[in-house]
Amino acid sequence: MNNHKATKIIIVGSAHPFRGGLATFNERLAEEFQKEGHEVVIHTFTLQYPSLLFPGKTQFSDSDKPDLNIEISVNSINPFNWWKVGQKIRKENPDILLFKYWTPFMAPCFGTIARIVNKNLHTKIITIVDNIIPHERRFYDTLLTKYFIKPVDAYIAMSKSVYDDIERFDPKKKIKLSPHPLFDNFGEKMKKADALQCLGLEDGYIYFLFFGFIRSYKGLDLLIKAFADERLRKFPVKLIVAGEFYESEKPYLDAIHQYNLSNDIILRTDFIPNEQVKNYFCVADLIVQPYKNATQSGVTQIGYHFEKPMLVTNVGGLAEIIPNGKAGYVVEPVAEDISNAMLDFLKNKPDFSQGIRDEKQKYTWDKLVKSIKYHIHENSK
Repeated sequence: MNNHKATKIIIVGSAHPFRGGLATFNERLAEEFQKEGHEVVIHTFTLQYPSLLFPGKTQFSDSDKPDLNIEISVNSINPFNWWKVGQKIRKENPDILLFKYWTPFMAPCFGTIARIVNKNLHTKIITIVDNIIPHERRFYDTLLTKYFIKPVDAYIAMSKSVYDDIERFDPKKKIKLSPHPLFDNFGEKMKKADALQCLGLEDGYIYFLFFGFIRSYKGLDLLIKAFADERLRKFPVKLIVAGEFYESEKPYLDAIHQYNLSNDIILRTDFIPNEQVKNYFCVADLIVQPYKNATQSGVTQIGYHFEKPMLVTNVGGLAEIIPNGKAGYVVEPVAEDISNAMLDFLKNKPDFSQGIRDEKQKYTWDKLVKSIKYHIHENSK
């Protein structure tokens, strides 16, 4: 490949009419490429997950289609479809074929498409890696991931922990560290009073927010236990849990009942559509991410966009993104440490605003685009 400016990019992955953070990420990245004058097409799914394997209520979005070229073409479980899509993209001869890799379930589909496209001897195949191995591991994960990565030319890692994982997994290929950009597409900041009204919540409280789909590794059980600390009951504070259960809700509801927190925890456990996201972040005084393990998180990048202090645990890449004492708190993933940080926030009312504004400058979409284009110029076919 010559060192010319890339003009044709194809992204294979989730996008409208599918919902969720992956679709939001791919669409926002496509918008940035488009803004810089590139031709961008997203090939999204006809079928993303079979219904039996999807833990949520629906995979589909109620939001309007963004102003992007989105082709609904990829069936994640049909090998004949993989061949057809791969041949189509190979003939289109894009400068970049871009995947966002988050689960080995997609490895056969993505890996086969990449192998077929690779035969045109022109297209640079780049993957943005969420996790090289998922949080909830299965015996076949490594085998599937190795199948996917063989035709990949280069990687984008969004945290140092993921960078290190990739380096161990595939040491011969180029890796560029480029942090997860801000999710700046959920609208502008609004006053807390207006957000309270939109959500039908009472004024006069400090609100902590746990946001996003609920799975074991997200540590909501730790947060409920931490929030039960009697020292917190002296303050006018409530915890909002906003996100859909992707596993049984019973253990969490039982814990809320056990700790007598039914009046202190507000459950909004349906999927939160994009149009509602800003209401939850603008009502929140502190975003809490009590993860037991992690790489990076899009929630922190929504928090930065709305300039909210955050409490994260010292796992994966979260501590890289939220410097302790500057943009919020970094604590160990144990209930006592989480409750101590929440208590400090309530008692001392620290002002993290300047630190947050300083840090958020690091996380722009043009920097991610620059990192992707770096791989074109540094590695030619």
